[in-house]
Amino acid sequence: MKDLEIARRSPLQPIEKIAQKLELQPEDYEPYGRHKAKLNLALTQEEKLKNARLILVSAISPTPAGEGKTTISVGLNDGLRRIGKSSLAVLREPSLGPVFGLKGGATGGGRAQLQPMEDINLHFNGDFAAVEKAHNLLSAAIDNHLHHRRTPLLDPRTVVWKRVMDMNDRALRQINAGMGGRNGGVPRETGFDITAASEVMAILCLARDTADLKERLGKIYVGQSYDKEPLYAADIGVVGAMAALLQHALKPNLVQSLEGNPALLHGGPFANIAQGTNTLLATRLGMSLADYVVTEAGFGFDLGGEKFLDLKARHGGLSPRVVVLVATVRGLKYQGGTALDQLNEPDPEAVRRGRDHLARHLENVKRFGITPLVAINLFTHDSEEELQAVEALCQSLSVACERADAWGQGGAGAEKLAERAVALCEKPSQFKPLYPLTDSLTAKIETLAQEIYGAAEVKYSPEARKHLRQIARLGERPWGICMAKTEKSFSEDPQQKGAPSGHILHIRAVEVASGAGFLVPIAGSIMRMPGLPKEPAALGINLTEEGIEGLF
Repeated sequence: MKDLEIARRSPLQPIEKIAQKLELQPEDYEPYGRHKAKLNLALTQEEKLKNARLILVSAISPTPAGEGKTTISVGLNDGLRRIGKSSLAVLREPSLGPVFGLKGGATGGGRAQLQPMEDINLHFNGDFAAVEKAHNLLSAAIDNHLHHRRTPLLDPRTVVWKRVMDMNDRALRQINAGMGGRNGGVPRETGFDITAASEVMAILCLARDTADLKERLGKIYVGQSYDKEPLYAADIGVVGAMAALLQHALKPNLVQSLEGNPALLHGGPFANIAQGTNTLLATRLGMSLADYVVTEAGFGFDLGGEKFLDLKARHGGLSPRVVVLVATVRGLKYQGGTALDQLNEPDPEAVRRGRDHLARHLENVKRFGITPLVAINLFTHDSEEELQAVEALCQSLSVACERADAWGQGGAGAEKLAERAVALCEKPSQFKPLYPLTDSLTAKIETLAQEIYGAAEVKYSPEARKHLRQIARLGERPWGICMAKTEKSFSEDPQQKGAPSGHILHIRAVEVASGAGFLVPIAGSIMRMPGLPKEPAALGINLTEEGIEGLF
């Protein structure tokens, strides 16, 4: 049975009943229809969130279809509820790019899904649209500033702020703007990123409140004056209007799982080209409403997990008690060299060839002082011998593991995983970031490349070195590092599987996200505007008299 069919056969509870499970009063939330709501930010309680136990779900490097982090996250939350724990899943919102591209939606799968599945995957409560509009308002204001030669005078050759849209569209990566003659604006080269990679999205996900949001928006780096002075969004003058567009997007969204358990969705940056975690606001609010919070970081631990810890957790004062690392038979075989079209063929030896890859991710988790727990996400083609091979790998690596059939059984299939996670959460967190923010820019990049990716050295293109010189002129700042890199390998080469070491990480550009407080080094050929695959999922999606079909 397909995910959408399973979802449609599962009755939804009114959002009022879901809110009651969190002991919320009617004034604490604003319903968005019958099955969704926005929560009041005043619900965050500093004293209560200090005692909550935070569980971070990450994964090994994924196959093209992913390894099921969201399915495990939803199932783990359902499992925690089944064993009597006060728990809440706090996850990211889907982008339309993957929905219509290759991976599909982001509400989990099988019997571990979030509802209403169709609404969440298509537009949801308008948060992505608000980010897109706020970002593009600044873009339009910049071009208007240039056209009318407003002061301070901005050099159009230095403008780095692009536009965004929530769709995979490779044709818009680089464009020429202002080509309509005298009234068409100032001609210049620019381009589009996907909305999930917008700095406005990054700021939304790191802001603590409205005042912090506006301060960060004002710090967005735009370009330089003709005197080579840095100019920011505050100099353009539309920060207040951008914040107004984000008024409702600041509030986390309340939804439910198929089992009627509450979950928060808020923010949606990708982890390969952005920071890959939900908002700090939602995580802190969730930790005020429940004793256990299950959250997720995108793609493999080398991307989303590292960024969650070095960027979000450091900034927000969060200390996860345990990292649940999702591993699959398919994923380990893929990293062991098995071709995509052969992943469903039983091959325990191919699983064992994935040992070094699993070990690298586990070592990386331990670098942050956090205990890892491997969740073996079960697929229907897995053989018992292959599953035992994964368990043997975990035993040889001295790490706890549990099988989880959240897809097939929902919370019942994740109870043992929940029990093991609860036991590990009793240990105090020893979390520590990977690098000090006081290190030089190149030292931080090299620490990340060498310790997490296994690289021998980092080489910078002439363009990247020029960017680093320009960044240095912005003054000394405690920049974080948000690497843009393929999710398919520890290296920059998506074809290099396993646990490569001794390779060179090539940085071709470095983008500034001064409002978010980090830099984005771009490794290899990764693009911040993805393209659609040859056979995109959009070809199979349709609207019929019965409703939408083809979502997965």
